[in-house]
Amino acid sequence: MSVAVDLATLWAFIIALAVFIYVVMDGFDLGLGILFPLFPGKQDRDVITNTVAPVWDGNETWLVLGGGGLMAAFPLAYAILLPARYAPLIAMLIGLIFRGVAFEFRWRTRSTRNLWDIAFAGGSWVAALAQGIALGAILQGVHVEGRHYAGGWWDWLTPFSILTGVSLVVGYALLGATWLILKTEGDLRDKAYRISWILLVLMLLAIAAVSLATPLLTIQYAQRWFSWPAIILTAPVPLAVIGVTVLLMKNLAQKHDGWPFFLALALFFLSYAGLGISMYPYIVPQSITIWQAAAPERSQLMMLPGVLVLVPLILGYTAWAYWVFRGKVGHDAGYH
Repeated sequence: MSVAVDLATLWAFIIALAVFIYVVMDGFDLGLGILFPLFPGKQDRDVITNTVAPVWDGNETWLVLGGGGLMAAFPLAYAILLPARYAPLIAMLIGLIFRGVAFEFRWRTRSTRNLWDIAFAGGSWVAALAQGIALGAILQGVHVEGRHYAGGWWDWLTPFSILTGVSLVVGYALLGATWLILKTEGDLRDKAYRISWILLVLMLLAIAAVSLATPLLTIQYAQRWFSWPAIILTAPVPLAVIGVTVLLMKNLAQKHDGWPFFLALALFFLSYAGLGISMYPYIVPQSITIWQAAAPERSQLMMLPGVLVLVPLILGYTAWAYWVFRGKVGHDAGYH
């Protein structure tokens, strides 16, 4: 029994890691699309897309790993969550498809470039908003009867899910703006600094709003955050958010190009940790735990060697790619 419990916990960690890496890898990429309307100049847009052109293609690998790992390691949770959140997930996929096609086609045409730019921005907005809505819709709980989803088609659409959707759009936009600080120079970088200040304020308001609203969803969330002695473990998270925010503001004020992006990622990590604190040990909030949803022990063991080999290889290649294409991207240089 202990082995099965350990395997379920390990697979929950692997899936959570894959989703977080996706947020890290694709978040600033989506953020660039969200910010696209604020940079109407063709030259600026070409630089923006060139900052991610060498590395953006493999980002959805981690999304596939998270979804595929959920289906294989926790089939019951997959069977419940997928039909419960079909609408935002389908919207996310459509947005990602439009964004991916537009990213390449905007370089191959002149007469319809503006239309592809609109598709790139629109796809980024839709994908980011849908991801946030799906997250909020899962966090607020899913109506389960026995081993089946028993809710309706529109259960995902609530004020809380809209709040998390908008919050994720703001967060991705902040990642995109700080990525531009890291990768660009001149007027484009200066404008990214100004936008980052506005987005940081909006993100802090979003974090505060979601943090206040989440414990109101169910008494279990409130107990995990505020009951004694659990508060000893949870209190460092908001304190760390304050500390990272102060550091981010200091680096934005002093215009240290290298740090704002990584500090913005730290805010995402802390928010993600808060989400884990709220949900654990449930994989379907308040209904199904990770152990109840886990696949048979033999199935989990069979998949484990492949994941333990492939994930480090993918991470190593990704790190190498980012290292090769490190540094600033100017108007006279680019991947295309």
